[in-house]
Amino acid sequence: MARVTIEDCLKNVPSRFAIVHMAAQRVRQIREGSPFLVKASKNGDVVTTLREIAADRVRLKDKLVKDED
Repeated sequence: MARVTIEDCLKNVPSRFAIVHMAAQRVRQIREGSPFLVKASKNGDVVTTLREIAADRVRLKDKLVKDED
């Protein structure tokens, strides 16, 4: 399988900061037993998660932040 890069992920996610948070959340899900969304590689959970983001299988969830005054 080809090497996954941050640029591959940036096609689907607006910023590197968001990629880091998405990947961290997804790795936690995988380690808790969630199935892979792409073919798992022998490289590990983090690389597989980045492959999922690059394949647009994992997406950002829009959150509405309510300002309480």
